[in-house]
Amino acid sequence: MVCLGNICRSPLAEGILKSKVDTSKVFVDSAGTGHWHVGDQPDKRSIAVGKKYNIDITNQRGRQFSARDFGNFDLIYVMDNSNRENILALAENDAQKEKVRLILDEIFPGENVDVPDPYFGGDAGFENVFKMLDEACNQIVKQL
Repeated sequence: MVCLGNICRSPLAEGILKSKVDTSKVFVDSAGTGHWHVGDQPDKRSIAVGKKYNIDITNQRGRQFSARDFGNFDLIYVMDNSNRENILALAENDAQKEKVRLILDEIFPGENVDVPDPYFGGDAGFENVFKMLDEACNQIVKQL
């Protein structure tokens, strides 16, 4: 799960998907394309909306996506088109590029819909993002 800073959207996506899979069989992680929040806990508003739905993301820490992640993950879900382009720029071949998917394509196939970044908004934005990601993760689980 990849977003810009790895403190709002991708930590929620990680927590949501982890809550829906057998984590002994499916490894889920998140990262940001930027380095600003490496080592930081998720945004307090992401933590709050997660807790509202019994998902605890307080132990997560921000990290930056690296080219090594292509070898460590079968699927790489990005939150928006900008981050998609940043991740694709790190890919060394078509096989790596094929791993990269927009997460909302799971519920809006082929529409290239971005998960809005709630960072500069209020609590309602985080609630909205949670619901989008929850629905997308339900679709991902069906495919796993």
